[in-house]
Amino acid sequence: MKAYELLYFLDPTSTEEIRAGVTKRISAAITEDGGVIDNTEDWGKRKLAFEVDELAEGDYILVNFHVDPVQIAELDRVLRINDAVKRHMIVRRSDKD
Repeated sequence: MKAYELLYFLDPTSTEEIRAGVTKRISAAITEDGGVIDNTEDWGKRKLAFEVDELAEGDYILVNFHVDPVQIAELDRVLRINDAVKRHMIVRRSDKD
């Protein structure tokens, strides 16, 4: 398994139910085929460099995890179809292998 880092942000006005649902769905996509979530950091609300969908700030969450590279496509698909996730980025972490 390889180490990855996922950074995504949600609309800062989203409810706790929406945040919990997104977190649960991402967690399921990572762990369903043996992946492991190392840690999750809630960065809170931060100002965006430019507006995204008419939002000036976003609620950021960072997830460090280990997973087989073939699962990254499924995780990316899950993030793209979720309307609550405004932007995301998955990065390979070679320093954490």
